[in-house]
Amino acid sequence: MKNIFTEHPKQVSETYLQHMQKALSFSLKLSWMSLHALIHAFLPFLCVTSVSEKIKEMNEVLQKRKNLH
Repeated sequence: MKNIFTEHPKQVSETYLQHMQKALSFSLKLSWMSLHALIHAFLPFLCVTSVSEKIKEMNEVLQKRKNLH
């Protein structure tokens, strides 16, 4: 019988709690980046590359995890 709470975490070689921690860290980073993007929208001379650089870093992490399974 499939466990809906552990099926996906197993696909990326993580436990449920490890996956929760990683997902929460991404959520916090995305929230922070959203704030930076909002600031940049009104003050384009601030946060010029911070969001794009973080997105590249997060994408590298996601691609490595994707290649695990």
